Amino acid sequence: MGTLLKIHNKIEFWTPVCGFSEKLPHFNHQSVLKQHYFGESPKKWLRNGCVKASSSSSSTLLELVPETKKENLDFELPLYDASKGMVLDLAIVGGGPAGLAVAQQVSAAGLSVCSIDPSPKLIWPNNYGVWVDEFEAMDLLDCLDTTWSGAVVYIDEKLKKDLGRPYGRVNRKQLKSKMMQKCICNGVKFHQAKVIKVVHEESKSLLICNDGVTIQATVVLDATGFSRCLVQYDKPYNPGYQVAYGIVAEVEEHPFDVDKMVFMDWRDSHLDNNPELKEKNSKIPTFLYAMPFSKDRIFLEETSLVARPGVAIDDIQQRMEARLRHLGIRVKSIEEDERCVIPMGGPLPVIPQRVVGIGGTAGMVHPSTGYMVARTLAAAPIVAKSIVQYLSSEGSHSGSELSTGVWKDLWPIERRRQREFFCFGMDILLKLDLPGTRKFFDAFFDLEPRYWHGFLSSRLFLPELLVFGLSLFGHASNSSRLEIMAKGTLPLINMINNLVKDRD
Repeated sequence: MGTLLKIHNKIEFWTPVCGFSEKLPHFNHQSVLKQHYFGESPKKWLRNGCVKASSSSSSTLLELVPETKKENLDFELPLYDASKGMVLDLAIVGGGPAGLAVAQQVSAAGLSVCSIDPSPKLIWPNNYGVWVDEFEAMDLLDCLDTTWSGAVVYIDEKLKKDLGRPYGRVNRKQLKSKMMQKCICNGVKFHQAKVIKVVHEESKSLLICNDGVTIQATVVLDATGFSRCLVQYDKPYNPGYQVAYGIVAEVEEHPFDVDKMVFMDWRDSHLDNNPELKEKNSKIPTFLYAMPFSKDRIFLEETSLVARPGVAIDDIQQRMEARLRHLGIRVKSIEEDERCVIPMGGPLPVIPQRVVGIGGTAGMVHPSTGYMVARTLAAAPIVAKSIVQYLSSEGSHSGSELSTGVWKDLWPIERRRQREFFCFGMDILLKLDLPGTRKFFDAFFDLEPRYWHGFLSSRLFLPELLVFGLSLFGHASNSSRLEIMAKGTLPLINMINNLVKDRD
């Protein structure tokens, strides 16, 4: 969950090669930073993929982590036939939720589409959590495997807030199967490869793959996540980072209500016996995000909302282990674990440009929460409609004209202004320590539900966001107001300057 986040909407960094399936951090100096964020740890394996706890009290969570199991969908895909040399209407690079959603909707209009991904049948590895109303609006309730009647937030040891907004976990296999089956019915073709280069001509683009195949398409959509391998940026990229470590585990017991998920737990009494960790947590706090499936099975994730640079994953894991010990949660076995690093904020890509983007590669992560999955799925019809409209219009259009129109529809000025406000929120959160963060969320969740619902789900636009900001300031304590004014003045000035400069 990044900032009000949903850790489950998080997507890990992807390698700079084009495709959706490889899970590695994307940095300029990958080997050094991989050690900083992820480290190396010994593992003990069992044949079934689950690792049982040893009787030794010294065993750590990392010793229980199972070997990564890759699960694929069990059906045949219609493959792209390179020998025909046809020019496709749309080539989509990356087979994640955003890419498949666009493929499904563009192909439904009768246009030719090819999805290019190195592992097209691989089930997505991340756990995704969503507000139920978001998936209901997209007719995707059948893709939730667990739902909770509401969520809770622990501000500190004494203050708990009940959020009356139903929450759900996405059934990754069901969601991908549903989207893939619709794509197949609509005639989408699939090509298992990585795109290594794109060459643009006046009316089409050539996608050169690592298997030697060249695919021709009128429109190219980059849906590769955070790798940004095709979409171009022209400004320094210096985002904040949300970092999290999570496990799906069998436990002896846990203290949480199985009818409510834990959206945020900012309590820190678990660090009382570790002054060094407590001091670190006071400066850059982490919280627990938990989805209890039953009394003895639960998803647990320790998250740094946003920091620059990001918190090291070893630090996150230490805080999580201390928290679980304090809560009396003994892990018996771990089904799966995930290490997530989400870049938040930073500049938008060059708009417009020849390659169209969606999702992480197009700057669509919520800059102050880390939410993305529901946002990109909701944006897919906009992108698809725009592509269909321009490809179906009378008269010929150059490739640049087509992509310019799609980018304009994806990032209209209202959305750009909204994102600028969200970046302003991120800049404030970056400056808050644990006491300041607690005060912020105490005031945030005291707002009328339409404000915090709308903020988390990207439904508020600039006029409403200004009212939201004033309301949040009004609900804040006097000390929190002073802190917001002291730490938010410069970010506010930057936001206003950026808003003034950004015009259609």
